[in-house]
Amino acid sequence: MIALAAATAALADSLDCRLVGSLDTPGSAWGVATGGGLACIADKDSGLRVIDISNPRSPFEAGHWDTPGRVEGVAVADSYAYVANAAGLWVINIANPQNPRDVGFCALPSTACGVVVAEGYAYVADAYSGLRIISIADPQNPAEVGFCRLPGFAASVALADSYACLAVGDSGLRIVNIADPLNPYPVGYYIAPDLAEAVAAADSYAYVASGDSGLLVVNFADPQNPRLTGRCAAPGHAMGVTLDGSFAYLADGYSGLRVIRIADPHQPDLTGYYDLASYAFNVAMAGALACVANGPAGLQIIEFYGAGIEESDRLTACASPPAATLVRDVLQLPLTARRLRPAALLDISGRKVLDLHAGANDVNRLSPGVYFVRSAVRKVVVTR
Repeated sequence: MIALAAATAALADSLDCRLVGSLDTPGSAWGVATGGGLACIADKDSGLRVIDISNPRSPFEAGHWDTPGRVEGVAVADSYAYVANAAGLWVINIANPQNPRDVGFCALPSTACGVVVAEGYAYVADAYSGLRIISIADPQNPAEVGFCRLPGFAASVALADSYACLAVGDSGLRIVNIADPLNPYPVGYYIAPDLAEAVAAADSYAYVASGDSGLLVVNFADPQNPRLTGRCAAPGHAMGVTLDGSFAYLADGYSGLRVIRIADPHQPDLTGYYDLASYAFNVAMAGALACVANGPAGLQIIEFYGAGIEESDRLTACASPPAATLVRDVLQLPLTARRLRPAALLDISGRKVLDLHAGANDVNRLSPGVYFVRSAVRKVVVTR
């Protein structure tokens, strides 16, 4: 038997995104990293929280580790979480998520804020001490092997080929050559119009979360002369960014999550969003799901389901289709629907699955899920 739950797709707080699951944390979720069905949360004064997201609709805390001092950032690789805090870099074994335990530590001169891990090294954005490079070949004995001082406050780091890109506050984006991790050196910079809060990188492009300026796309194919190639405005204060294929996911402070298409780096455009209560500080991907570190509200898991359907709050009465009803595998469109242009039933990706007509429409062959009636958009949820 098919039952119906129907609602007008006029949601002012979202576009092509939906909240899948959430979990409050005891502190303020500042950073997030994912791997192996886990989301590791840098929870400020409440240390590292290890969240099981194997069922993203019902995330739960598997374990936690209390740090001495605030946790600012985290990276996950293999069975380890690399935790950046005021003291330095901690290596936490999370092979048993119920019992995370510290196995190694490397003191750093400033405040470790952001960290990424690659090929046996941890690259740390260490606030006023720039970039620090730590060998983690032996996780129980991490050791600093190189550093590069930078002007300003290094808050975030990303890697692309033999370069590290750092977001350095009012000193903008800094490019550091790390071909030899023992001897990194600065090669170029771009001063952003607002604070450079965070950065992600791919190929020869850096994607900078730049506060009130939104997302900046900077080409550093010539690393000595990085140049701005594109920008996408955002209504909040861009704090964190991650990449997934041809999309950038932006943690936009009080404006929640923004999804930006970057297939053309010269013309990044907003293609989805989900407004969140609290303050989105950072974001990481777990498959097709965005895990947002949402400050005092903890972890929010959001799915972006593509740009096929726009859920608009600007539909007018004359454009909106009359309410549909669904009873026993029959979708009924009122006879007044004949006044509208031909209707169709779309799946969640925007693909047409059925032509509709006024009166009775047999939907017995449809799989359970969310569908939309076009001409203007009305959302229909089919369950069995």
